[in-house]
Amino acid sequence: MADYLPVAFPKEVCHAPVGFQNGGAMKQKTDVLQGTLALMVLKTLDVLGPLHGYGIARRIEQISGDVLAVNQGTLYPVLLKLEQEGAIASEWGASENNRRARFYRLTREGRKQLQAETQGWEQTSAIIARFFDVKAEDLS
Repeated sequence: MADYLPVAFPKEVCHAPVGFQNGGAMKQKTDVLQGTLALMVLKTLDVLGPLHGYGIARRIEQISGDVLAVNQGTLYPVLLKLEQEGAIASEWGASENNRRARFYRLTREGRKQLQAETQGWEQTSAIIARFFDVKAEDLS
């Protein structure tokens, strides 16, 4: 695994999913921190359009450079919560392998939520960046 991880995914709080322990031949993946998955789901649907749950999970992992692991047991409650909040809507359809799947899409309310959460993350990132950039002489 790369030595660098974004601030949102510090190594100290990340755990490798089952099957990736002990530095096996597979690249170690990092679990997604609680609170960040909803934002990633909204952005994924914004960029890629309607997707089923498995597709959302795979795209998030792919976009992360296969550093993140999306647990299905965590993803589906987030999808349900986002749907109850009106940020996403769903309908049944056929997946690529012709199986019945629920496809999720971003709603107008979801776009507003994505914009607000993006601004929040950008502000938080800028604040954290200041702490990494500060030197002792800057505080004298």
